[in-house]
Amino acid sequence: MTVHHAAGVGYQRSAGVYERSRPSYPMAALAELADALPLQAGRTVVDLGAGTGKFTRLLALTGAHVLAVEPVAEMRARLSELLPGVTVTAGTAEATGLPDGCADAVVAAQSWHWFQEADALAEVERLLRPGGALALVWNTYDTSVPWVRDFQDIYFRLAPRDLPSPLDDGWRGAFAGRRGWSRIQERHWANPHTTTVTDVVERMMSSSHVAVMSPAEQERVRAEVLTVLGSHKATRQPGSIEMPYTTDVYWVRRG
Repeated sequence: MTVHHAAGVGYQRSAGVYERSRPSYPMAALAELADALPLQAGRTVVDLGAGTGKFTRLLALTGAHVLAVEPVAEMRARLSELLPGVTVTAGTAEATGLPDGCADAVVAAQSWHWFQEADALAEVERLLRPGGALALVWNTYDTSVPWVRDFQDIYFRLAPRDLPSPLDDGWRGAFAGRRGWSRIQERHWANPHTTTVTDVVERMMSSSHVAVMSPAEQERVRAEVLTVLGSHKATRQPGSIEMPYTTDVYWVRRG
């Protein structure tokens, strides 16, 4: 299995912190997808790049049979521990190892930008039954808030040039001119996440490209994040703070 170095090594090192420091998703987003795909008892959904199961656990609430695919062993172990009723398998989005036509829907939450899109889309087409659908979900920072903008600026300044990102909408290109797919539909929800300054720092430290740094480099990053957070009134206060995210949901149907 081929996985981007930052994801394969970074998430291997930070699976536990990844689970603690990241938000879930609005129930409204789940309800929208459950109606649109649809997801219900008697149907099967494949969750690509399932990670520690942040979205997997919501998919399980629909009553659909969930097949979670995750290439990083440490992530799979955490997912299996948290969701013993979900079928978890090693694989990539490009080579899941699942049988042809096994899915009514495929979902990728916080993961599609890591994939080799043409190969992943071909694999999705192989997995889906006629009329099946693909949904892509991301939590993104609401950078209209000054401290969040400064926090994200650190993230991107440290990122290697080949680090994938969903923010440029480049993923849409894989569907351009590709036959057999409906037009992309989308919805967006505010997703405020109650957290602490400590967990905001850990959110940065568990980012894939930071987690692969040397301990000395990581300490420099930690110090910079703390300096930025300390310069804003909203993140200088003790106790809980609100980290504003936007949940972006896209879905497209296979003819």
